[in-house]
Amino acid sequence: MNKKNLEYSHLVFRANFTIMKSRFLFPHWFRYLGLALFLIHIPIVMFKKEMGFSMHEEPVSDDLFNSHHIFFMTTTLLMAIGLFFIAFAKERIEDEQIFKLRLDSLQWAIYVNYILLVVSLILSKDTEHILFLNLLVPLVFFIVRFRWKIFQNNRLINKEEGQA
Repeated sequence: MNKKNLEYSHLVFRANFTIMKSRFLFPHWFRYLGLALFLIHIPIVMFKKEMGFSMHEEPVSDDLFNSHHIFFMTTTLLMAIGLFFIAFAKERIEDEQIFKLRLDSLQWAIYVNYILLVVSLILSKDTEHILFLNLLVPLVFFIVRFRWKIFQNNRLINKEEGQA
């Protein structure tokens, strides 16, 4: 491919994508709020484990508001809300390509989640573990795959610009 064709294909590639208005995404700054919530979750759980308490220890009573349940609920909500904000915050530039990458990553996250859900339902009887896995896996896999695809896309664009 000669230089002229590369410039034309790069120009066409850039021109095909327009900025989109998405109604179902959080503002861009929610990514940082989500990161803060997720990072707050980590030392709290580590501190609780260092003190000799396990996330999966049996509660002393079946009361809804015992300390084990409140701790588990709070840390799980911090983690889930943080990951949700990270996953569904807008990019600085939301175009059709980002939309396609987001949709593709979400589809893969659901596939992986259901495969792991079926395997864990067959192999495990621990419902708390299955619930936690089902809450964590789709968001983490979506974030990792989406960020990886954006990284690959940016690297490809930079490589094409460097050759032009």
